[in-house]
Formats: sequence, C-alpha cells, structure tokens
Amino acid sequence: MGSCQMPANFSSSALPESSCGYLLQELKLIWDEVGQDQLERDRILLELEQECVQVYKRKVDSANIYRIRLHQALADAEAEFTNLLLSLGERSFTGRPEKVTGTLREQLELITPALQEMQMIKQERLTLFRDIQTQMQKITSEIAGNSGCSNIVLNENDLSLKKLAEFQNELQQLHSEKSDRLQKVEAYIKYVHELSATMGMDSSQIITSLDPSLNSQDGEKTRNISDAILDRLKNTVEQLKEEKQKRTEKLHRLWKTLTNLWNLMDTPLEDQKPFAHLTMFASSPSGCEISSPRSLTLDIIYQVEVEVGRLDQLKASKMKELFLSKQIELDEISKKSHMATASQAEMDNILNLITSGQIDHEDLLNRIEEHILKAKEEAYSRKDIMEKVEKWLISCNEERWLEEYSQDQNRYSVSRGGHRNLKRAERARITINKIPASVELLMAKTKAWENERNKVFLYDQVPLLAMLEEYILLRKEKEDEKYRQRERKRIQGQVTAERESLFGSRPNTSACRPLTRNLNGSFSSSSPINKTPSMGTQELRSNTFTAQVTTVNRVKKTKMHKMPMRQVYNSHLRAETESVISFTLSGPSSP
Repeated sequence: MGSCQMPANFSSSALPESSCGYLLQELKLIWDEVGQDQLERDRILLELEQECVQVYKRKVDSANIYRIRLHQALADAEAEFTNLLLSLGERSFTGRPEKVTGTLREQLELITPALQEMQMIKQERLTLFRDIQTQMQKITSEIAGNSGCSNIVLNENDLSLKKLAEFQNELQQLHSEKSDRLQKVEAYIKYVHELSATMGMDSSQIITSLDPSLNSQDGEKTRNISDAILDRLKNTVEQLKEEKQKRTEKLHRLWKTLTNLWNLMDTPLEDQKPFAHLTMFASSPSGCEISSPRSLTLDIIYQVEVEVGRLDQLKASKMKELFLSKQIELDEISKKSHMATASQAEMDNILNLITSGQIDHEDLLNRIEEHILKAKEEAYSRKDIMEKVEKWLISCNEERWLEEYSQDQNRYSVSRGGHRNLKRAERARITINKIPASVELLMAKTKAWENERNKVFLYDQVPLLAMLEEYILLRKEKEDEKYRQRERKRIQGQVTAERESLFGSRPNTSACRPLTRNLNGSFSSSSPINKTPSMGTQELRSNTFTAQVTTVNRVKKTKMHKMPMRQVYNSHLRAETESVISFTLSGPSSP
C-alpha cells in the first residue's frame, strides 16, 4: 500500500493521532503483537487502499460537478446579461468589468452584481411598459366603447427605450384623442342643454336616454367617449337643430301672418301686447338666431296658432262680406252689359273655400278685382254694340206694336187718344224702316268685335250674331207672308166679285161694336167679330205676328235648328192658307 506506507525515518510520535499514518502504525503494532501473518496483512492493506481510492474518486467527481456548475452558472449569467442588454436595447453596461480574471467563483462574483442590476432595470422597464400599455388599453377600450379590459401581454424581448418612447407617443396621442372626444362630448352636451332650454325640453332626460354616463358628475373617469355615442350625440344635436329651425320658421310664418292680419283688421295695440315678445321672428329664419330660454316652446306656438286661427275666422267672415259685395258689383256690370255671370254653385264653392282657408284671401281679392277690371273693359268695348242692340230691341217692340195696331179693325174710329196712336204709328213706321240698316251695321260691328278679340259676342249667354241672323230670317218670312196675304186678298176679292155678279150682293148685318183700348195702346172690339172669310186671315196674321214678337226670347232660351222650324212654320202657314181659301170658296154655312 504505497498510499498507506509511512517513511522509514518518520517516527510515530510525530504523527497526529487522527491521521492515516498514525492509525497504520498502530495497526502494525497490533499485528506484530498479535502475530498476524503477512498475507493477511497484505489483503487488509489492499482493501484499505481500494476503499481510499473510492473515497477520493467520489470527492473528485463531486468537485468536478461543482466546477461544471460554476462554468454553467457563469455561462448562463453571461448569456442572461447579453439577453438583457439586447432586450433593453443597450450595447454595454458600465457596471460590468471589461476583463474577468481569477477563479470561477471570483468571475461569478464579479458578474453577479451587474446581472442583478440589469434584472432590476428590466423589472422597472416591465413596470413602465405594463403601466403604459394598461393605460393605452383602457383608453382604447373607452374609445371603442368596451367596458371590460383583457390581460396585458408584454413583449419582454423588446424593452428598449426606443420602444418605450413609441408607446409613450402612442399613449400621448390616445390621451389627446380622448381629450378631443371629451371636448366634443362636452360641446354636444352643451348644445343639447342650450337647444333644450330654448325649446322648453328636459335636457337631462334626453342625455340619459343616450347614455346614463353622460350625466355623471365624475367627469372624464366615467363618461362614454366612443364613436357610437359621439354619432348619437351628433344626430341628437342635428335633430334638435332641425326642430329648432322648424319651430323658428313656423313662428316666423305665424308672426308674418299675424302682423298681416293685424294690419288688415286694424287690431288695437292693446290686443297686440301679449305677442310683443315675438318681434324677434320678424326677420328671416336664416338670419335670426333665437337663443332665449323657452322662446320656442310648443305652448308659444300653440298660442300664436290659436290667435291666427281666430283672426283667420274673423277675416274669413269679413272676406265673405267683401267678396259678396265685389261679386254683386261684378254681377251688376255683367247684367248691365248682358254678359255671363258666375253660377250659384261656383259662388258656394268659393265661399266654402274661404271658410276652410284653402284659398288665399289676398289672391282671391286680386283675382276678383282683375275680373271686375276685365268686366269693365269688356263692358266698355261692348258699349257701342249694346246701345245698338237696345235700339234694335226697342225697334222690335215698336214693330210688334205696329203689327197689333194694324190688325185692329177700328183703329180709324173716333175715340179718346186715337190721334196719339196715329202719331205713334207714324213714328213706328219710320223706326221700322231703319231696322234693316241698323241690323246690318250691328252685325258688322259684332263681327269686328269678335275678330278683334277672337271670341263670340254673347248676349245673355246667346250668340248675338245667331240672334240677328234668326231675326233677319223671320223678318224675310214675315215679308213673304205679307205678300201671300195680299195675294189671298186679291183672290178672295175676285171670288167675291164673281159671286156677287152671280147671286147679288148681301147686306152686311154686323153692327158697330165699341172699341176698347188695350194695355199696350192698341185697340180691339169689345164684342166678338162675326165669322167672316177674313177671320182666318186675321188669325194667321196674329200667329205670324206672335212668332215675330217672341223671336228674341225664343233664340235666347234654346238654340233650335233653323230648317225644321221653318218647315213647321211653312207647313202651318200653308194649312192656314188652304183653310181660308176653302172657307172663302164654300161660303158661310147656313144655320
């Protein structure tokens, strides 16, 4: 056992009692005293040597493992230090020695303080990043309108000051955006309060209906600043502005209508005082800015509407009176000139429109004034023609009277007023002789009037030219009838003369009858005339005369076909003529 052998010159007294050499010396002494053989000694010493080798080996392995751990710890520290420098964005660290020498423990002890300081810096950076990102997330959630916040995930690989500055700038932008949004919210809320106060609305109820947080007194901490709430606030403000504009325009129109009614109705100033505060609405709605509290409430609008409605009804009643007076004036002008007038149905319709307020009163008055002016102008243009029409109608009356007077058999008898009838008959003949020329002149003037104005000249809704043409036609037929009557008289005279020559003349037994004067100035016998051959002729003349007298009225009432009328009239005339001739030829029947 080389490891257990002691030097020869090394005395046993010099060895400590706990050392291996002292114990081996003691063992040899024991063996010598006991007499232990050499082989046994060698075996025991070999076992002792092997056991010592195992112990040393374990110690060496343990020391080696510790050395490896120191190397790994040093390498890990170096790697962690390098990673910290990279994540913090630092190229070097002043607390770390540039050259590390000495044992492994010394090297590890030198780098550990720098590593710990770097770890503290990293924790501080992590805290800063976490705070900044937490604030960013909170503001972003407020802008997005989300109430909850998710966990923050930090990127520990990039904790550089540059990245920190970027986050700080982004956070500053978010703070700025939040401030802008809060200012917008405040501005919108202010607008809502002002507009609501002006229109008499409850602003708190309006704002609470949008978001209860807007009425919070905590300010920026709890108010919603999301895009959705900004849009809703903006829409609400726009709606309130539109409502304000509508009410302003409505009050402007009502005020304008009210002042017009006051001026039209001459309303006293005392009745206008309750509405004096509405003078601000006198200017145009776009130019006036109404901001007084409760100046646009629904109650004010209702009061003005009630007043306008009351004045409108009063105006309508007066407008009816004025309209009826104007209509009477227009009717008088139209009747005087024999022009068409408005029907009763049209009058009732206009009055109903006035009552319901569906027609503008000023426009109605302007139109009726225009109608009156046009009626006066047309009446003036018809004046010359109407004077000639009146003269023509007077001439027709004279002609009718002369016809009645000519048919009177006793017109030449001496009676009271007979000389006046003779003078009137003479004047009537002069007037009647002028009728054809006057009718021709009247037709010429009527045609010129129609050509100038491109419309038909109506006399009581009947074309005047048609009346004149009908009159000329009937006058011609009357002249033809007179000619036929003369021919019948001539034939009757010849027949009578022939009978007298054959049978002799018969005395006339008819007695003279007293004459009575008619209401129109003509004369007729008070007793019936004997049935003589002249009676049929007299009835025929009377029929012809009656047809001629009623010409104007008949044409004005109905537009009848001319040819059928003439055919009926001629057939009737032929029948009368035939009856007269047959009566004359056959003679009176004996009783």
